[in-house]
Amino acid sequence: MPASDPRRPVVVVTGPTATGKTPLAIALAHRFGGEILNADSMQVYRFMDIGTAKPTPEQRAEVPHHLLDVVTPDVPYSAGRYAASARRAADAILERGRVPILAGGTGLYLRAFLEGLIPTGPADSSLRAEIEAQQAEAEAAGDPHRLYRQLEEIDPQSAARIHPNDTRRVTRALEIARAVGAAPARVRAEHGFGDRPYRSLHLALDLDRASLDARIDARCKAMIDAGLLQEMRDLAERGYGPELRSMQSIGYRHMVPVVQGADILPNALAAMQRDTRRFARRQRTWIRGVREAIWVDPRMPDAIFSRVEAFLRDDG
Repeated sequence: MPASDPRRPVVVVTGPTATGKTPLAIALAHRFGGEILNADSMQVYRFMDIGTAKPTPEQRAEVPHHLLDVVTPDVPYSAGRYAASARRAADAILERGRVPILAGGTGLYLRAFLEGLIPTGPADSSLRAEIEAQQAEAEAAGDPHRLYRQLEEIDPQSAARIHPNDTRRVTRALEIARAVGAAPARVRAEHGFGDRPYRSLHLALDLDRASLDARIDARCKAMIDAGLLQEMRDLAERGYGPELRSMQSIGYRHMVPVVQGADILPNALAAMQRDTRRFARRQRTWIRGVREAIWVDPRMPDAIFSRVEAFLRDDG
């Protein structure tokens, strides 16, 4: 950023899962007087600690953390709500003379915080339910791509970026189109994602594939050893069923068949490791599309510290 940029700084620590975002963010907070803002869409949920790799109580005691344990697992939590809360928290951190450090791998949350969201109005649960019912009807009729074809007619540009089998994104695109009366691609183009109140250093952690896969496999096993199955049982006892979107996330959905007696833990662990590796690939692909992202090796902290120091001096 140019030295004359008047906006206040934030540091982003993102990257695929298991690359070490939490320990690096804590190290940066110690080094530069920072406070950490969670940017992981699953860590906003209470009672979901092990499977979300939430910072431990000891880590949270080291430096202030914000936007963890915000809602219960049955409460919908949107990127818009996150952006508003995160910006308020960041402004308060800056007013205290400290540095906001966003840490997490949820790209939509980061984008909403840094650039704003397209104006789609308040969420309309009835409209969402109507579109989801239409999708279910199409699938029952043996035509699962019916809504995707509708999207192709309404907004071919958006459809080209969505796989026909990605029903969640197809549903969301149609929801936007019907809510605002315009193609989502047109709405995005007009918005331009230009709501940028902060200047940011966007650090993207990355490792070679073999190293990351090994980390992911070890992390999944560590989650099982730490009691992920019991955590899922506790969530079920609290009334949070597998139909909730929060319970369909990696780790928790893999424990459901074990809790129900339909599968065994070794099978669930293998599936969890496989799906986490696939998720990491998707995260990396998304980050590659972020123009400002700077790829760094988490095993070289001194180089990262130097880059952050230069950024905060406003000459990097």
